[in-house]
Amino acid sequence: MTADKQGQEFPVEPGRHRGRHTSRGLFTPERILLVGFALLIALGTLLLSLPFAVRPGGGTGFLTALFTATSAVCVTGLVVVDTADNWSTFGQLVILGLIKTGGLGFLTMTSLILIVMGRRIGLRQRLLLQESLNQAQVGGIVRLVVRIVVISVLIEAVFTLVLASRFIADFGLGRGLWMGLFHSVSAFNNAGFDLLGGFRSLTPYTGDIVVNLGIAVPVILGGLGFVVIVDLYRQRGFHDLTLHSKVVLSATGLLLLFGTLIILSLEQSRTLAGLSGPDKVLAAFFQAMTPRTAGFSTVATETLDTSTLFFLLALMFIGAGPNSVAGGIKVTTFAILVLATWNLYRGREAIAISERQIPQIMLLKALALTMILFGLIFLTTLLLSITEEADFLATLFETTSAFGLVGLTLGLTPELSPVGKLIITVSMFIGRVGPFTIAFALAKPGKKPHIKYPEENIVIG
Repeated sequence: MTADKQGQEFPVEPGRHRGRHTSRGLFTPERILLVGFALLIALGTLLLSLPFAVRPGGGTGFLTALFTATSAVCVTGLVVVDTADNWSTFGQLVILGLIKTGGLGFLTMTSLILIVMGRRIGLRQRLLLQESLNQAQVGGIVRLVVRIVVISVLIEAVFTLVLASRFIADFGLGRGLWMGLFHSVSAFNNAGFDLLGGFRSLTPYTGDIVVNLGIAVPVILGGLGFVVIVDLYRQRGFHDLTLHSKVVLSATGLLLLFGTLIILSLEQSRTLAGLSGPDKVLAAFFQAMTPRTAGFSTVATETLDTSTLFFLLALMFIGAGPNSVAGGIKVTTFAILVLATWNLYRGREAIAISERQIPQIMLLKALALTMILFGLIFLTTLLLSITEEADFLATLFETTSAFGLVGLTLGLTPELSPVGKLIITVSMFIGRVGPFTIAFALAKPGKKPHIKYPEENIVIG
């Protein structure tokens, strides 16, 4: 849910200058979002630092608790200690709560509590919700929040039963239901946390159709974005959807299709060689789905070929849909950049989709977001190359996974140095809150320039 509404103006007290830090200017929506996520992480760190949050014989420290809380709130899934082996039931409950709150957003959860208590949602709260959900208008924002919560709970409940039907056979009734609930919430919120132990993720269920689809379907739904899910719920057919929903659905479908085909072609005679034909397709589909911020894996990531890992890097960089629990530049950004490139090749300046023209400012935002994320990944990879004893691919993979909120790793996460843990912690936080939100939160308010300079070309290419 990256906040990217540049130039949005908020009410200013009479007699106050817009450039000053007034009481309203100080607490902008971006700053409240930033502080809110930070406080949620701090609370999670405190709870996970309690002695009874750890299993007997397990161990934790401040950095481990901070890293785990950040990964849960930012719905990433990178872990320095195994979730099942290290954390007690209480610790796992804390992690599950952080995943749910971080996935929906703390503003959405706060509003839900106020609604349940019968309290009125004021204008300022509605403006904050508008910013956090990246909506164009404030009207109907409370109804949207209620629909988001209801639909998310229903999806998680359905797939809790689906997954429990398989886990009960392996772990018994009580444990099976808990496993179904935990993995359903983790999947829909694209968190990637699992309770199978031994850093195995879902590798014991490579060919299990129930577990694979029971995880993949809520992951895909969560990655579409809450606004798209609500739009699908309200409309009858594809043609009735908003342009945003059409772009997200089309781009998601194409990335899943081509991702599956590419991974299948690269790995069918390598890592997937020992599987049957249908299981190969299922495993390839799951590995194409999971880099788009899911974090689960039915095949050990470190066993994949270098060419496949390089392709997964591209998928992690793209991510999933806006207004979702996903990271990356988002599929809409990727679609705009691809269409802009194609139009330039054809000699056209305007970007049109479904008989609708995309404003040029959206292209500038897409370019800016792509360059910012690319720069952050470059800088962080450079820093980890200095602090960690790991090869370049593992370092780049870890960094991209953190910023993309993916959770996949080549085994580097548990081996990170204290400085490396802090670097990845900050990376996950930036990936979840969004570079635009952080930039606007830290920027000093000022006047917009009203001067328009004459144009002049420079040579590129």
